[in-house]
Amino acid sequence: MYKTEEEFLKAYNPNDYDRFSITTDILILSVSSEEESNYRKLSKKYYSVLLVKRDDYPFKDKWCLPGGFVRIDEDIEDAPKRILKDETNLKDIYLEQLYTYGEPNRDPRMRIISTSYMALVDKARLNDKLSPNASWFNVNYLEDDKTIDVTLDNGEETIHFTIGKTLKELTTDRYKFKVLKNDKLAFDHPLVITSGICRLRNKISYTDIVFNMMPEYFTLGELQQVYEVILGKKLLDPAFRRIIADKVEKTNKVKQGGGHRPSALFRYKNAKKN
Repeated sequence: MYKTEEEFLKAYNPNDYDRFSITTDILILSVSSEEESNYRKLSKKYYSVLLVKRDDYPFKDKWCLPGGFVRIDEDIEDAPKRILKDETNLKDIYLEQLYTYGEPNRDPRMRIISTSYMALVDKARLNDKLSPNASWFNVNYLEDDKTIDVTLDNGEETIHFTIGKTLKELTTDRYKFKVLKNDKLAFDHPLVITSGICRLRNKISYTDIVFNMMPEYFTLGELQQVYEVILGKKLLDPAFRRIIADKVEKTNKVKQGGGHRPSALFRYKNAKKN
């Protein structure tokens, strides 16, 4: 029996317990514009996710989310910022914690638990040049009652995975995900991407998170397209206007375009003003 905490700590042997490591994985999502050949139409919007190609084992030459080990003397909140800069050259991006992944066999090296983080950005406004091993992949996301089918494409390579889903909590409408098919994505990162997109769909209804993906000035049509891409469905104009009525403010600026009537430009009401 120990009389003091000092005596206890002196005798304590951490080797009496199994060891594991901690990593962090970072999901960076953006909504981008595809150039529209018909100038009378808005440019089509689509998801993008940032991936890096692995240059070492395990999963050598496969794609994954930016990620890495948390250092022994490092705050877990600081690790994703350092890793994102090291792996992609991006910095000064607000990250929020997503989920923790701890399935025993998720990494072939050893028992590794990963805390994932998510960020939403307008990639057109990023000032940092991406590292050579990093690339934006467009996301095609199809969901039904039992599966989620995802295709990622960067113009040179295509990645495909399928996620099975089962209802986990009836009262909260939360699902448990399982990877059914996966050809080129390392680790359990299909689960991280799917979980992040589902989280975003939920948050868009009660937060202003979508404005991280928007330029400073935008038309209501452009904003509606971003909402529709995230939610995966068309919105009726009156319903959409009610959703964003208290979130945006009209400016004295207009968007000019060949063949278009000038459109009023709006901005996020709570944006910092110069």
